[in-house]
Amino acid sequence: MSTLPERFARRLDNVAIVIADEPSPEQLARSRVATGETLYGLYEGIPVTARSSSYGMVVPDRITIFQRSIEADCRSEAQIVDEIAKTILHEVAHHFGIDDPRLVELGLA
Repeated sequence: MSTLPERFARRLDNVAIVIADEPSPEQLARSRVATGETLYGLYEGIPVTARSSSYGMVVPDRITIFQRSIEADCRSEAQIVDEIAKTILHEVAHHFGIDDPRLVELGLA
């Protein structure tokens, strides 16, 4: 999180970032992960771009990082750290309304 530009980091005041061992069956279903693919992280909430003026008094949005998924695919601690940073950036982008096709264009998918 410390690598996020301040202008983005300050807009994450109602976003919880949590670590889980692995995604639940419900999280896998919601994210539509294809068979054979691995889910490293998941954003659950209402993107900033989809909020109306009545948005408020809501539970925090949630970014979940899946530890076992990342550890299984990385060969070193440095790779793990790099993948966590990329995954957080990817999920933060979803918070700001950026979809997967655009993230592919940006090299963040």
